[in-house]
Amino acid sequence: MLKTGQQHTESLRDGRELYIDGERVEDVTTHPAFRNAVASVAGMYDFQSAPENRDLMTYEIPGGNGARANRIWQLPKSYDELVERRRALEAWTELHGGFLGRAPDHVASCIAGMYMGIEVFEAYDPARAKALADYYAYARDNELYLTYVIINPQADRSKAANEQADPFLSAGVVSEDADGLTIRGAKMLATGGILANEVFVTCIQPLKEGEEPYAISFAVPMNAKGLKILSRKSYEAAAPSRFDNPLANRFDENDAVLYFDDVKVPWERVFINQDTGMCARQFHATPAHVYQNYQAQVRLMVKMRFLMGIARKTAETNGILAFPQVRETLGQLAAQCAMVDALVHSMEVKGRQHGAYFVPDRHTLYAAQVLTQQMYNQLIGTLRDLAGGGLIMLPSSINDFANPELRALIGKTQQSPTTSSEGRVKFFKLAWDALGSEFASRHTQYEMFYAGATFVTKGHSFRTFDWDRCTGLVDRMLDSYDLDDELTHFHSAAE
Repeated sequence: MLKTGQQHTESLRDGRELYIDGERVEDVTTHPAFRNAVASVAGMYDFQSAPENRDLMTYEIPGGNGARANRIWQLPKSYDELVERRRALEAWTELHGGFLGRAPDHVASCIAGMYMGIEVFEAYDPARAKALADYYAYARDNELYLTYVIINPQADRSKAANEQADPFLSAGVVSEDADGLTIRGAKMLATGGILANEVFVTCIQPLKEGEEPYAISFAVPMNAKGLKILSRKSYEAAAPSRFDNPLANRFDENDAVLYFDDVKVPWERVFINQDTGMCARQFHATPAHVYQNYQAQVRLMVKMRFLMGIARKTAETNGILAFPQVRETLGQLAAQCAMVDALVHSMEVKGRQHGAYFVPDRHTLYAAQVLTQQMYNQLIGTLRDLAGGGLIMLPSSINDFANPELRALIGKTQQSPTTSSEGRVKFFKLAWDALGSEFASRHTQYEMFYAGATFVTKGHSFRTFDWDRCTGLVDRMLDSYDLDDELTHFHSAAE
């Protein structure tokens, strides 16, 4: 039986130590800061467990006696299987329009990608490799929703983790014994963590000599003893009306700092123990980094389609679709949307075998990250420019419609050639929540930095590009003529 929405909701009532607005949350599934996002994720699990979506969303586990799992855990062995999996990810993403950046398919892709490179772990430590393989199967079979924390607190960026005033500001190993590791310190950002069952903890930032205590990789439940979850401000809590904030009200996945107050991690959950080189190899010597960010580009592809819908309906609602300059703007936006779509498909077409598995093309992925990081902020600005003041001059809240006099005035002042006054307000409330609200601003920041700073993604692009092929073209051209031969030819022609 596949996990249902009710089962996932029940799994979150686990006694986790979560704090917001100075108080501990007793039940995340009913708290006004989180309950609608929980319901949205529950809807995703109901979608995957619906009989009519069985073939789309699930695959038969090899050697599993007919058991099936969500395709987020699938390990494609061919181009066709990779495409099948992507179509499932697209369908799931359409349920939230791409606004759940850390939906269950993201970190599942990371763990699956690490498993695809299990030989890297076996060369490092067979016991840690077994822990990873067992955890992949456990997470898949129990349909765990995983988040991750892979960045240290910013603090003094000029200093390494071990050079901070508090050596356990960043999560690191306090001690180890026959039972496992004891972890103390903080990690970020735990996006989606409040909706998740477990957290994968490691460090994606480059580590150097002296930072070995922070070079760890493990997974623990969100209710692990000593794990404290410090939530940021809830946009959902500030958006009680779905009509006024249709996105923030339902899809605020939240972000949180996790503090490990001497959390015990058993060895069967430890994948890397204090090895700085292996921390990098788990991502880049395996398909993990590519696989998880390929998922992110699939999500962005769907989100771009949603934003194109906002653009088109903005022009239609304001009666400006026939304006040449508006069509020019929409044509530019359409080209950008098609670019993201084409890059995702190109990652698949140019994919390659990694052992038994078929993985997306690395450089095409990193090229997509570089370009979309630069594009997203510009895209949002273009959409806001297209909408103009219509995004701002809206009724203060849904309650204005409850006042007959105000409702009549809204009918006179909120007009459109394509919809009613209520339809116009409803649409522009949605558009503002996607483009300009605090929820939207967080998403702009997220899309700009979820893959790392721009110098990081550009570095990946530089590292994985086929420079030899390009310089080879230049070298062949240079080799096609010689100085002495040209001098002889030149003087002969002159005579």
